[in-house]
Amino acid sequence: MSTTNTGDRPKILTLTEAAADRIKQIMANSDRPIIGLRVGVKKGGCAGMEYTMDYAEEATPGDEIVEDKGVKILIDPMAILFLLGTTMDYRVDKLSAGFVFDNPNQTSACGCGESVEIAPASEEALKNLDVALPGDRR
Repeated sequence: MSTTNTGDRPKILTLTEAAADRIKQIMANSDRPIIGLRVGVKKGGCAGMEYTMDYAEEATPGDEIVEDKGVKILIDPMAILFLLGTTMDYRVDKLSAGFVFDNPNQTSACGCGESVEIAPASEEALKNLDVALPGDRR
């Protein structure tokens, strides 16, 4: 079962206009049908974790589905505690362009910027969140 955020509770992840516009451009150029963007975290890098993004062709059981600015974002249930309250932006600088995560749960990052250390969201932050978390027996 997937959960869709209806807007009456805190969003796990929000998009800036720049991020939404860039995701729409990328999705429009996909060579296969996709329903949205899958976002998660995985272990890796020198700081311990890395953000992941991929095309989502379908929802999988447990996905948290967030719709923001016309973009559907599917969040891996194992990433919910790490992404709660995150804003995803798309920035273009003189020498680079890419997605940037402004995550209140991030405690540090490596020097190269490719990996981060993220603490799970606090119990206080979870009080208004109504999603089934891994191991939850709802």
